[in-house]
Amino acid sequence: MLTKRIVPCLDVRNRIVTKGIKFQNNVDLGDPVEMAVAYSDGGCDELVFYDITASAERRSIDIAMVRDVARAVHIPFAVGGGIADLDDMYRVLDAGAEKVSVNSLAVHNPDIIAEGARIFGSQCIVIGMDPVKTSDTAAFPSGYEITTRGFRERTGLDALEWARRAEQLGVGEIVVNSVDADGTRSGYEIELTRMIAVNVRIPVVASGGGGTPEHLVDVFNLAHADAAIIASMVHTGDYTIAAIKAALAAAGVPIRKKW
Repeated sequence: MLTKRIVPCLDVRNRIVTKGIKFQNNVDLGDPVEMAVAYSDGGCDELVFYDITASAERRSIDIAMVRDVARAVHIPFAVGGGIADLDDMYRVLDAGAEKVSVNSLAVHNPDIIAEGARIFGSQCIVIGMDPVKTSDTAAFPSGYEITTRGFRERTGLDALEWARRAEQLGVGEIVVNSVDADGTRSGYEIELTRMIAVNVRIPVVASGGGGTPEHLVDVFNLAHADAAIIASMVHTGDYTIAAIKAALAAAGVPIRKKW
């Protein structure tokens, strides 16, 4: 049986980890490399880093930070934000990341998914999507519209349609980040995550809303997520990776027992 992955997310702005609620009112938390080492040593399965203002500011990602993380940890990690083309993908992977996550770029240039998968392999290419709930089900049959640039731009894309197209183009993994749940710690959006997970054949990662180990149990068991991104619940020190994994194991969720 495939084990479920626990993935701390580090949103980075100006080389500092920061966290907000629904992309607003961010609070600075610490150094990304130091936090990466702490989570890696604590037993997480992977890490993900998002440069949260790079796309909006139309600048490149901090490659020096990627190199520093690669030297400091020995688990897989993904990097997103500020990736503008295949050269940026190469630079991120060459600096030591295992995966690149694209969001705004892929929406505006879907062919980058196919090109990246062909050159680097599907396993290296991750789609991050930021869907927001909408009542306009005539335009968006799934009930969710894709947004980009940190929820700053509406795209007119239906979330499920976009997930299916990304899979066809060769993406290796989909991160479903609920804008409505982001940073709330009130639980993952089960309906949204399950809808994507049951309609694609590639791994789906739940993101946005994780606040307790029970929330992870639900998103794994009810929404069929392959992995769950966590942030506030560990950034605040309310939970450790070990405590989360112990709770998952007690609930019968298959995990990697290296804690």
